[in-house]
Amino acid sequence: MKLPAPILTPPFNITRASHVVLTVADLDASKAFYTDLVGLVVTAEDSEAVYLRGREESCHHSLVLRKGATPECQRIGLRVLTDDDILKAKDYFDSIGTEARIVDVPYQGKTLHFNDAIGMPVELTASMPAQPRLFMSYDRYHGASAQRLDHWQIQAQDVRRAFNFWHPLGFRASEYTYSIDDGGENLWGVWLQRKGNPHDLVFTNGPGPRLHHFAYLLRDAHDLVHACDVAGAMGLGRRLERGPGRHGISGAMFIYFRDPDGHRIELFNTHYQTIDLEDPIGWDLQDPRRADQWGLPAQAKWFNEATTFAGSPPALPDLKSELPTLERFLGMV
Repeated sequence: MKLPAPILTPPFNITRASHVVLTVADLDASKAFYTDLVGLVVTAEDSEAVYLRGREESCHHSLVLRKGATPECQRIGLRVLTDDDILKAKDYFDSIGTEARIVDVPYQGKTLHFNDAIGMPVELTASMPAQPRLFMSYDRYHGASAQRLDHWQIQAQDVRRAFNFWHPLGFRASEYTYSIDDGGENLWGVWLQRKGNPHDLVFTNGPGPRLHHFAYLLRDAHDLVHACDVAGAMGLGRRLERGPGRHGISGAMFIYFRDPDGHRIELFNTHYQTIDLEDPIGWDLQDPRRADQWGLPAQAKWFNEATTFAGSPPALPDLKSELPTLERFLGMV
């Protein structure tokens, strides 16, 4: 399988993954999870929302928790370089028939809302109120001491359609997975980036659109283990869903937790740079090393469960190939 060459002069300049907005049932419980275990910093809060950021981040927020009856993801957020890019994005989406509108959002500059080709709600913003970076305030480190938001993984009912939407916007594939059937090779997953490491935005086959997980970068492997110890001490050990392990795709060491509402967060470190132009790495879906170099695949729920997006009910995917699961690995089914 060969993916098309990257677009080097996109219509506007997306720079990186920025933030994610989740609804949660209990703000206090979710705030405790993300500050005491994950180690994020509260920038602002009121009775309806909590705004958090990582230790390294100077942006006002990379995670927004909003009080709501139904746990879901309201939007993912991407940064663009300038306010002019917001206007250019609006003109571009108008030209391709994608509804987009400029809105006011607390603690953000000019912001554009739209849904992508698979129905995922997205917002672009160029600025937030600057905050002090706290990565050298070691005396204030807490829990896993998460440093910065890095990426999301999205379950998509049509990975190729999602790729075709984001590819013209300058997203470059670093790695991808494919399945083989009687019709040939199918694009099963694609790792897309704008900031020079393996991924800002990942799409994998599944009922979608759904947010599979969002990921924060840690400093080193010690913080991964420490997060597990902190979870155990807090009585949250059962919220550890997967890991520690090491991905084949990206090479990152990882752990995955589920928060009080079931939203999945990855804590990871040690992936690589991919700044120069180079061909993406392809992985056969049946190669178990793509998911975990240490040999033990994830439980079935890691593949099957994800967070729905507000206003975008998931649709079933066209691709039906089976993924390896823990039950199959252990010979249980």
